[in-house]
Amino acid sequence: MNDEPETQAQQPGFLPIETNWFDRLFIAVVIWVALSLFWMRFIEPLGLSVWIATALSAALGAVIVWKG
Repeated sequence: MNDEPETQAQQPGFLPIETNWFDRLFIAVVIWVALSLFWMRFIEPLGLSVWIATALSAALGAVIVWKG
């Protein structure tokens, strides 16, 4: 009989640090803010809406939270 608690084998993600879901969510939010600021400064004056940056950030954030 083994008295050690069972631990789930965690599959390593693509981020170079050990993270939990909240860490990955925080990284995704920081990337969203940075991309939005970059977009508003350089891309939006060219005529592209900031909603495109929001959609890109949401997709990237989902990948980071689930696979990161």
